[in-house]
Amino acid sequence: MWINVAEGILIPFLGTSLGAACVFFLKDKINDKLNRALKGFAAGIMVSASFFSLIMPALNLSSSMGNLAFIPSAAGFLVGMLFLLVLDIAVPHIHSDNSEEGRKTGLKKTTKLMLAVTLHNLPEGMAAGIVFAGWLYGNEEISLAGAFALSLGIALQNFPEGAIVSMPLRTEGIPKGKTFLYGVLSGIVEPVGALLTIFAAGLFLPVMPYLLAFAAGAMFYVVVEELIPEMGQGDHINVGTVSFAVGFVLMMCLDVGLG
Repeated sequence: MWINVAEGILIPFLGTSLGAACVFFLKDKINDKLNRALKGFAAGIMVSASFFSLIMPALNLSSSMGNLAFIPSAAGFLVGMLFLLVLDIAVPHIHSDNSEEGRKTGLKKTTKLMLAVTLHNLPEGMAAGIVFAGWLYGNEEISLAGAFALSLGIALQNFPEGAIVSMPLRTEGIPKGKTFLYGVLSGIVEPVGALLTIFAAGLFLPVMPYLLAFAAGAMFYVVVEELIPEMGQGDHINVGTVSFAVGFVLMMCLDVGLG
């Protein structure tokens, strides 16, 4: 069982690493259309995974509460959003480069980018850890195939994110090998966070619906705060919206087909 868990929580990390490796094959800068397509695809994957892999199982686990079954999911979701909001305020973000706060931090642009991506990866690692914990501890609403579907979906989302991280670092003049290493290190928080979440979840099985919804809220925060605004920047084109739909449907098919 633990071998399956180890494999599952490493899949998202592999997606980030493969995305970071794009620095060896692509030009030093991603064009605007591709960048927006990647952001839209990642957003679609995360929204679909949050709903089908996290919120729906949370609602099913609370079905015994009858008409009040929404309470654990609603509470967990809002706390997850709040958690990421606090982290977003505490950790300097790449989009604050030109702000007074960004100037006060004195951090380099590359450092801010690394912190931002690590922040992105945290809820994804938590989500994988919570789902695998549910399966590991015998929750009937979560199957091994469903847990792997979520990990695969996160890995698909992490691939473009890894490229989005590594390419801007390359444009800053950082050597390709070091850029790839930075991209890989930005994803290490996922398996570590997932493993810690698994052990913590074993102590809080009665509140599993809250934990699942918490992970969904954290992932939604990343989508709403970061991915959707960035995929809509610049001249009006629909590539981000179309990519969002493709990512959402792909993740839905994976979750329903494998779960």
